[in-house]
Amino acid sequence: MNTPNFSIAAVERDTGLSKDVLRMWERRYGFPLPERDTNGERAYPAEQVERLRLVKRLMDQGHRPGKLLALPADELAMLAPRHARLARVEAATVDTQGLEELLALIKQHDANGYLQALQQRLVRHGLQRFVQDVVAPLTQRVGDAWEDGRIAVFEEHLFSELTKRVLRQAIAVLPSGVGTPRVLLTSVPDEQHLLGLLMVEALFALEGAECISLGAQTPLIEIGHAAAAHRADIVSLSFSSAFPARQIPDLLQQLRQLLPSTVGLWAGGAGVQRLSPPAGVRLFLTLEQGLQALSAWRGQ
Repeated sequence: MNTPNFSIAAVERDTGLSKDVLRMWERRYGFPLPERDTNGERAYPAEQVERLRLVKRLMDQGHRPGKLLALPADELAMLAPRHARLARVEAATVDTQGLEELLALIKQHDANGYLQALQQRLVRHGLQRFVQDVVAPLTQRVGDAWEDGRIAVFEEHLFSELTKRVLRQAIAVLPSGVGTPRVLLTSVPDEQHLLGLLMVEALFALEGAECISLGAQTPLIEIGHAAAAHRADIVSLSFSSAFPARQIPDLLQQLRQLLPSTVGLWAGGAGVQRLSPPAGVRLFLTLEQGLQALSAWRGQ
């Protein structure tokens, strides 16, 4: 199989590194080292694109690019997020073997088998336990496997799309929420991941909350307009581990200023694990914390 080369526009889109940054690094650090196509345009080998992805993830964690680009590949890999990962304790109810079986189906590219196995677990556990004991820990395992290089990007996408399909189907048959609070669910621009939002929507809807989902990547000012139009009590955001953590506090502060003080601003997901909450914002490290906050809101 021929190894493809990527244009500078494709590398920018795939890594999140701008064309100007790529050219500057080429001049200053001697990496990346693109080839040239028949038109004289830069063409980046796949292995360089993979290295650039890793460098970008580490930069988002606070590492300096000059130091990263000078490291040999093996030392760079040792800095990968798996070595800085917070210790996690799985709930006693989590079926570790079952999660590995589901992950194996994704790695075998057995889409139908994975869907069938996931739907069987939904029927067996019910939606709440399915979300908390299957989807949430499985999502974490897939993320860890991606960071460790044990799962390919296309396999992570397959997992995400199939799991979202099952969750959307389960949410669609729930009674329409007409209670309180009204919860507006979305993500900020450049945060494409929706699984966290769907998990929260499922659990909150089961508790009788009225959930209004805007999908992903809503501009901040539009979130403010939507909150007013829907008379939302709470705006709930999700941040994945792939989103640059250093950008999150400023985004939350900006959105907090756009919302009335009476509207709660909640944020959760792997991306907020190490953050301190800005004033007027509640951060949740687990789905259970989100449910507890919902109960506390109703008890006010």
